[in-house]
Amino acid sequence: MRSSVKSLLRSPLLPLWLLVFLLPFGRSAEAATCLCVVGLIVVWWRHTAAPWNEPSGRLLMALLACYIGAALLSAFAAVAPGKSWGTVLALLRYVPLGLYACYALRGERRVQGFYRAVAIVIAWWVLDAWMQMLTGWSLRGHAEPERISGLFGADDPKLGPTLAVLSPFALWAARWRWGWRGLVAAFVLVLGPVLLSGSRSAWICFGLVMLAFIWREARSLKRFVAVCVAAAAVLLIAGGIAWKTSTRFDARMQRTLLALGGNEQAINEATTGRLDIWYTSAAMIQAHPVTGVGVRGFRYAYPHYAPSNDHFLTAENCGEGEGACHAHQLVLEVLTETGVIGALLWLLGVVIACVAWRRTGAVGRSIAFPVTVSLGVMVFPFNSHLAFYSAWWGLLFAWLLGLWCAVLFGASEELNDGA
Repeated sequence: MRSSVKSLLRSPLLPLWLLVFLLPFGRSAEAATCLCVVGLIVVWWRHTAAPWNEPSGRLLMALLACYIGAALLSAFAAVAPGKSWGTVLALLRYVPLGLYACYALRGERRVQGFYRAVAIVIAWWVLDAWMQMLTGWSLRGHAEPERISGLFGADDPKLGPTLAVLSPFALWAARWRWGWRGLVAAFVLVLGPVLLSGSRSAWICFGLVMLAFIWREARSLKRFVAVCVAAAAVLLIAGGIAWKTSTRFDARMQRTLLALGGNEQAINEATTGRLDIWYTSAAMIQAHPVTGVGVRGFRYAYPHYAPSNDHFLTAENCGEGEGACHAHQLVLEVLTETGVIGALLWLLGVVIACVAWRRTGAVGRSIAFPVTVSLGVMVFPFNSHLAFYSAWWGLLFAWLLGLWCAVLFGASEELNDGA
């Protein structure tokens, strides 16, 4: 493990690793993006084989064309043209970021070393979160009354969703190093911070991660069901302990249980006002069905479509009277901000990704498993989401997309060449 980290610090993988290392510190992660841009220029200057001419690069360009293309088309009729066009220009930085990943992540040994290095970062987050759970403090300060935030800081609630999405790297590394016992231990260690982060979308994401790893380990439906039952028992025990011992988890569960009331007001309160946002999103979609209100134009359009007594306009403003910042749901975000055309481009991207995943072969799919799971749970449609066209969550999405394209083809191609 130590030799892997030392080799990483001297390898072209450092900018990619640095990005995830800097994620808890806000926009500082963009420094790693700049390094990837510089690295791609150096690669272009020194090597005749450009990454965009490789299968991984071509796949990345096709997927980014769908992602950025949806934003580009939405900007022509945007309600806030300056914001939308600025977002489109900013999205272009994901092209060199992903292409650099396609160059740097070649060969199974390099990929596995990178996985382990990312797992060390996740382990650091988890240990700091456990310290905050036990003492109330982390390296970034005290915890909020309702949730732990770890290295992300008390004013940033992204620990839960980010940890859940990136947990496959830690689980993969633990399985590789210590076998199934290490995998179980890693599950338990990550579970605590995810539960007490207070993010119910993170609970769903981590549950999906668990199912994916259980299926991979079980190899048969009968064993899968048996292990799921055992995992459910562990979750119930862990949840019961957290409910009895943590006021943060208790407060979150009490709010969640309001949904059992069955009426619309109870469900809206249980989902922290999400129903208000989603109804307003539907009104925006009806008014702008083709190209939407424009990428990142949600907050500017929100006051024009929300009722005057809307919860987010009267109580918890995201800005100066603007209401909610984004749709909090991937499908609604795409339809609201980029319209039907944008949704079709996203669906095209999903089809392209599925075809590439099937064509790459068993070796490529096996090596890409952790990144595939991370991307899969991140875009799982039946969940609440952060904004995919925002600077921070969008950067993490593009980083994972670049890694996925690179690993899916780059590692398996080198293995095939050496066979």
